[in-house]
Amino acid sequence: MQTIEINGFLIDKFNQHGLEEGKAQGTCPLCSSDRKPSNEKAKCASYDWDRGLGTCHNCDKSFQLHTYQRKGSSEKTYVKPEPFVVEEVGTKVEEWFKTRGISRKTLHELRVTEGPEYMPQTGKTENVIKFNYFMGDDLINVKYRDGRKNFKLFKGAEKVFYNIDSIVGYEYCILVEGEMDVLALHEAGISNVISVPNGATLNTNNLDYLDACIDYLDDKEKIILATDSDEAGLALQSELIRRLGSEVCFLATFDDCKDANEYLIKHGPEKLVSRITNAKPVPLENVTTFRDIEDEITDFVRNGFKPGFQVGLTNFDDIFSTYTGQFITVTGIPSSGKSDFVDRMVIGYNQNYEWKTAFASPENQPTYLHAHKLMRKIWGGMPTEADIYTDRWNQVADHCNSNFYHIDMERYTLEAVLKKGAELVKRKGIKCLVIDPFNKVRSNDASGDVNVYTLEYLQQIEIFAKKYDVLVIVVAHPTKMYKDAQGKIEEPTMYNIKGGGEWYDASYHGLLVHRDYENQTVKCKVLKVKFQNLGENGAEAHFKWQPDSGDYKPIDNPNAVLNAPMPWE
Repeated sequence: MQTIEINGFLIDKFNQHGLEEGKAQGTCPLCSSDRKPSNEKAKCASYDWDRGLGTCHNCDKSFQLHTYQRKGSSEKTYVKPEPFVVEEVGTKVEEWFKTRGISRKTLHELRVTEGPEYMPQTGKTENVIKFNYFMGDDLINVKYRDGRKNFKLFKGAEKVFYNIDSIVGYEYCILVEGEMDVLALHEAGISNVISVPNGATLNTNNLDYLDACIDYLDDKEKIILATDSDEAGLALQSELIRRLGSEVCFLATFDDCKDANEYLIKHGPEKLVSRITNAKPVPLENVTTFRDIEDEITDFVRNGFKPGFQVGLTNFDDIFSTYTGQFITVTGIPSSGKSDFVDRMVIGYNQNYEWKTAFASPENQPTYLHAHKLMRKIWGGMPTEADIYTDRWNQVADHCNSNFYHIDMERYTLEAVLKKGAELVKRKGIKCLVIDPFNKVRSNDASGDVNVYTLEYLQQIEIFAKKYDVLVIVVAHPTKMYKDAQGKIEEPTMYNIKGGGEWYDASYHGLLVHRDYENQTVKCKVLKVKFQNLGENGAEAHFKWQPDSGDYKPIDNPNAVLNAPMPWE
């Protein structure tokens, strides 16, 4: 089998259908063989080679052109369920679906089957409903549901949207929370509808299926979100809006019902269609009314300020926290451990809130050394050669692989970094972006006036942070450093950064990381907090760096002499 590369994918081509690589049109492998000899070679199908899908205009079916495998050995490999011949469900299952408003015709068209399967929730093999996940003719996954509403997916299979092929060729699609909602909308005459594979939870970090399926959504001018009306469904809705973009998202609601299937049962197919066709756009950006934020207002009246996010260092958490949609400026004299402390911050956010982080760090090169630093902090010590490929090694390596991403570019520009950051939000769900240092991630829109350049640079960062609800951390070196009467380098402020006035005014927060050479300690000082509930201007937290783990040990007495080496020595 021949393997080629297209757009960063390794593609295994197969030619049993006689398809011509690169041709936009050709024969359909599903129906051409059944047609009259004179018409057998009719070009009835359109080929999309980049996406790997074909669509026939004669039989109205989609088919797979080739199989995908991500480049790189770090990508996960998946198990596929055994292919099967679609069979009709039995009478008992059919009667149950009728109580849910679903006909045998819909079950057949969406290839719903039944059969025996072991369910871990009950500890026994029983007859279950099978929702089969296809991409073209390729069976990718299966979700099993028993009579007690227990679910499981095929072990080791890739997670993708259910009914994904149905949206190919449409300018819009509907996205729901479960397979039953897909069936309900299909029953009502709406076919271009997909479902998330694993429902909704309050944890919105598990949308890994977007990585495999984002290409199916990128060309959509309109994505109607019809998730459940409970708390988990609303959390899923918010995360999808964050990743897909509010400009393409519309919201469908079901009034007194939980979801589309319940609405079908209670109100019928015509009214269900009406709920979809009357979906409302996400409220306009940059325009806010009282009712748009009434929930936030009432919550504030009841509970006051929401607590900020913290890194898990007790003395530092006492003086500083933050929200997403903001950016932090971290400064300090050269070799003061700024980057290392930022690493500890993002690991703390990951441990406390499961945030994923992307790094654009031209100075943290080569990348493997930076990755090793992160691994050491999570490991809690220095892994040895004997640890390589052990269970613990693989556990930590898998964690790092899924939570920390390094943006490696031949030439770093702010515009390219933010574009890649937006892609990582959509595909991986990052909540934090680190730019380290800013002077090596230049903007293409360079101005001769340093203050104008700085202001425009920080405005781009702020727009990105707000749009994607991401925390951005920017490391900025001071350009002016002075010595006191004793010859010691004085602590810099945000005004010591090139374009300093703009840095202080535009930054939501400012932090100083400073080494006390005499006492061999590290100090983090709050230079600015935009909101006083998040920190204390001028407050300090002191640490002793732990050489084995790379962690920071809070200390109360910064004047105590502690002789262990510092990370930059």
